[in-house]
Amino acid sequence: MADKAPWITHRPELRVLDCTVRDGGLMNAHQFTLEFVRGVYQTCLAAGIDYMEVGYKNSPDLFPPSEFGPWRHCNEESLRQAVGDHDAQATGLKLAVMADAGKSNWHTQIGPCADSVVDMVRVAFYEHQVPEAVEMIHHAHAMGYETCANLMAVSVVSEAEIDAVLEAIAATPVGAMVVVDSYGHLYREQLALLYKRYTSALAGTAIEIGIHAHNNLQLGFANTIETIVLGATRADATIGGLGRGAGNCPMELLLGFLRNPKFHLRPIIEGLQHYVEPLRASVSWGPSMAYHITGQLNRHPRAAMEWLAGESSADSVAFYDDVFADR
Repeated sequence: MADKAPWITHRPELRVLDCTVRDGGLMNAHQFTLEFVRGVYQTCLAAGIDYMEVGYKNSPDLFPPSEFGPWRHCNEESLRQAVGDHDAQATGLKLAVMADAGKSNWHTQIGPCADSVVDMVRVAFYEHQVPEAVEMIHHAHAMGYETCANLMAVSVVSEAEIDAVLEAIAATPVGAMVVVDSYGHLYREQLALLYKRYTSALAGTAIEIGIHAHNNLQLGFANTIETIVLGATRADATIGGLGRGAGNCPMELLLGFLRNPKFHLRPIIEGLQHYVEPLRASVSWGPSMAYHITGQLNRHPRAAMEWLAGESSADSVAFYDDVFADR
């Protein structure tokens, strides 16, 4: 079979980010053990992953340590307990954290990069929070970090609002802008339109475009590879698809698609077997009828998460009737 066949998808410029701990922690209040985080870290190292998102830089006042694990705050002491004196230049793996607009004490929580094992700050925000997001990007950049912008829930943002956000982000020193399908609602045609909109608005800048897909309609992997085919150079995935609600694009599927010799699949399978799959005894994630329904309706999956945690979790018809009752 010819190496230059169109289905050979080796893209050396594409970088992969693992957000297993950050997104997966939304299902257990980030109460992961040190052993788990170390395991994911070692898995990413062995697999040749470009970035590992260790968790959030969110406010301890809003997310009390008595209720949330250390990966909701990612202070330096906790990070170093998990990854030691991590050196991105020596390992080839960069560490990332996510800071939410409106939920992070970013002026104080994001200190100089030179004093941290973290290499990149991803700023997550909704369209009405773009002024703060721009400030956060400038702050993180001034502190020496790589930066990334994640406009959340883009499937419910109007075209005019998207354009306004992209105009604001284009004027910042951010390194990447991510298409975030928070509700797992988008189809291929919508992604193509969004990708075109992002590339047009960011033309002439050095800002790369990424994809962060959720799996409510079981399209997390398909939508990720579709956006890569369109030209995206950043892609998010999680081991075993571990993530909020229906989960994310599974890393084991993504690496198989990329066919890039720098990535190694076996360590991901080992990490899946030894660290992620055992979590199913206490943590529930992945596609289900309830998440499918919220995905179809373009809604946040919190209603499905609450339903699945209740006594009627097996009654999908009742959930369907319940969510349609307030339409």
